[in-house]
Amino acid sequence: MSRILTVAAAAAMALAVVQVPAAGAQGGGRVVQTDKGAVSGTVTSTYRTFGTIPFAAPPVGENRWRDPQPAQAWRGVRDATKPSPRCAQSAGLGEPASETEDCLYLNVTTPAKNPHKPRPVMVWIHGGGFTSGSASSYDARWLATKNDAVVVTINYRLGVFGFFGYPGLPESGGFGIADQQAALKWVQRNARAFGGNPANVTIFGESAGGLSVCAQLASPRAAGLFAKAIIQSGPCAVKLPGVPSGWNSRQDVEKLGAAQPLGCTDVACLRNLPVTKLLEVHALFGTPAYDTRVLPIDPAVAQRTGRVHRVPTMVGSTHDEGTLFVGLFYPAPVPESGYRAQIAQLYGEAAADRIVARYPVNGNADARDEIAAAFTDSSFACGTHVTRQELDRVTRVSGYDFSDADVPMIFPDMPAFPGGYQAYHAAELPLLFDLGVPLTPGQQKLSDYMIAAWGRFARTGDPGWGAGVQWLAAGDVRKTDFAKDHNCDLWEQL
Repeated sequence: MSRILTVAAAAAMALAVVQVPAAGAQGGGRVVQTDKGAVSGTVTSTYRTFGTIPFAAPPVGENRWRDPQPAQAWRGVRDATKPSPRCAQSAGLGEPASETEDCLYLNVTTPAKNPHKPRPVMVWIHGGGFTSGSASSYDARWLATKNDAVVVTINYRLGVFGFFGYPGLPESGGFGIADQQAALKWVQRNARAFGGNPANVTIFGESAGGLSVCAQLASPRAAGLFAKAIIQSGPCAVKLPGVPSGWNSRQDVEKLGAAQPLGCTDVACLRNLPVTKLLEVHALFGTPAYDTRVLPIDPAVAQRTGRVHRVPTMVGSTHDEGTLFVGLFYPAPVPESGYRAQIAQLYGEAAADRIVARYPVNGNADARDEIAAAFTDSSFACGTHVTRQELDRVTRVSGYDFSDADVPMIFPDMPAFPGGYQAYHAAELPLLFDLGVPLTPGQQKLSDYMIAAWGRFARTGDPGWGAGVQWLAAGDVRKTDFAKDHNCDLWEQL
C-alpha cells in the first residue's frame, strides 16, 4: 500500500507553563486565546487564518514513537501567521523532502466576520500514502468562506516516524493515528474560541486521509470527537493487487521494524538515530497497524461487523483512480499484445481471461488505459461500493463518483497517458481547495456545487442528494449506478 501511494519547521521552543484565561478572540479577531496561550493570525476582509498552532508536544527525543504528549502553554502571543511545517518525509510526486520531526501543528481558517451562532467545524486529514503530504498544502479558504465554517487542517507523523514498529515498543504502528486524535481533542477544547461548534465536527480526508477517517471510525478512543465523516478515495477495505489488506497487524509491523538494517538492537538506540538515517526506510512504513490501543481492530473488519461510530458518512471516489498509479508504474506504453500477461501478473492467471473480456483493448496500441480501468474498479471503486454498503447497515450513508475528465494534473512531470489521466486519483481536490490550478467556467460551477455539498453535509449530514451516489462532472450532476459503471459484480466474484 505505502509503495503504491508513495510513488503516488518549527524550532523547538522552551515554553513556560502558565495559567491562561478563558478562550476567546480579541483585536478584531486577529488574536485568539487558546487553552495553551494566545495566537495571532492573519485577518483579511473575507477570512482569518492561523498556522503552526501546536496540538501536542514535539515528538522528538524520548517522545519519538510515543503517543502524542500534551503541548506546553506559553506566555505572551504566539505568531500564527505562518503555515505549519511539513513532517519529516522523502521527496516524491511534487512533495518536497523534509527533515522536520517537530511537526505536530495545525492550521485554522475561518470567515472574517463573527458568527451569529457557532459554525460547523471541518477537520481535514491529508493524503500521501501515510508517508508524505502536509496540512499546509491545502488552502481551505473556499470551504470556510463559502460554507460559513471553521476548517482545520492537521499534520500527523508520517512513514517511519508515525507507523514504525519494533518488538517491545508500545503502540507500534499507531502513532500517526494517535496524532490525529490529539488534533481532534484540541478541536474539542478550542473550537469555540475560533467561532466553531465542537458538537458539530466533520472529519474528512482523501487517499491516506480517507483511510485515516476509516481508522477513526473504528477507534473506540475517537468516541465523541466528531459527528460526521467523509471518506474520499480511501475505502476502508481497500484491495490492491498482491496486497492482502490495506492495514498491518502490530505484530507484522514490529517484525518489519526489527528486520531493518538500522544498526540498533533496542529502542533507546533507535530514538538516538538522526532523521536522515530513518528516512532511508521511510517508505516501508506506510501502513497503520491495528491491535493497538488507538486502533484495536482492523478497520475493514470493524466496517464489516458494524463496530464503527455511527455517524452520517459520505463515501466517494474518482471515476479513473487508477490512471495515476498505472502512469507511474508503466511510464512507457504497454503493447496490446502484452495486455493479458500484465493482467495475469496483477490478478493471477485464473482470473485473467474474465478480466480481459470485461476490459477489452480499444485498438489504440497501448493497453495502459485498460489496465488502469481494471485497477480503478478492483482497488478503489468497488472497495468504495463495499464501504458504502457495509456502513449503510448501521448509519446514514451518501456517496459520489467524481467524473470530470478534464481537471488539470496537479502532480508534476507525469508521463503521457493514452486518453489523458481523466478523473485521476486526487482530481477532486483542486475543486475543494485552492491549489492554484486554473478551472474552466464549468469546473468552477462544479467546484461551487461540491463545496456547497460538503458544507451542507457538515451542517446537516446530508450533502443535498440524500442516499445513493451522485455523479459529479462539469455540466453533468446526476444519480448514477455506481456498481454497474465499475463492474463490481465481476470483482465481487473474483
